Amino acid sequence: MKPAPFEYLRAASVDEAVAALASCGADGREGKVLAGGQSLVPLLALRMARPDLLVDINRVADLAEVSLVDGVLHVGALTRHSALAGQTGHLLLAEAARWIGHPAIRSRGTAAGSLAHADPSAELPVVAVACDAVVSVVGPAGVRSVAAADLFTGPLMSTLAEDELITSVSFPVPVRWGFAEFARRHGDFALVTAVVADGAIALGGVSAVPMRSAAGEDVLAGGGSVEEVVVAVCAELEPTGDLHASAPYRRALAAELVGRALRQAGVS
Repeated sequence: MKPAPFEYLRAASVDEAVAALASCGADGREGKVLAGGQSLVPLLALRMARPDLLVDINRVADLAEVSLVDGVLHVGALTRHSALAGQTGHLLLAEAARWIGHPAIRSRGTAAGSLAHADPSAELPVVAVACDAVVSVVGPAGVRSVAAADLFTGPLMSTLAEDELITSVSFPVPVRWGFAEFARRHGDFALVTAVVADGAIALGGVSAVPMRSAAGEDVLAGGGSVEEVVVAVCAELEPTGDLHASAPYRRALAAELVGRALRQAGVS
């Protein structure tokens, strides 16, 4: 299929992009932001998304910068997954980015696009939650900061307003970390992802949003073994089954992957 007709704007600045999105909202129209397009373009082609206006931000200066300052990696909205995989300032983020799709997807997909799409099985959202990342969002009312844990509200749903866009994400760098993921085929979205970042334990693919395991983190903080932490994490899970995996299968997979991530982080 081909996309439904839409207007196209190549924004020269963040302000121009926000103004265009706000104008759409005021007129009762729908505007969408085009960054890497790896999530949006397939939806357009299937006509599952029918925006009246597509706002292309790829020519906006300074949105692809990456900098490490005082133990925090600041990632511009247009930073490609391939750039995240190649950077050495945040090794957990680099490892997670290598699991995203295929080389062609990583060369175009962006950090902000992945977070804005809010797929609970995607790699970057669960890493952002594990690392207590902070998302910088710009809209007509100005700039606001959103904790990653507060950004996601459900599958493909976030707290972003229709006239807002992400400009950067700040990822604190963990000292000890672990990452484990399982997908049926290389490049597919994960059935389950487990991330350990210092004392944080986060999982993707087991709930409507990337989740932190408070019970598992408490056991870990108390010096618990890998086995004890895994038991605590799994007792907290309430996965649902779907055509890709049953709930018991996801729970068992989570137990295995959490154990792998903990051991990679140096927990015995």
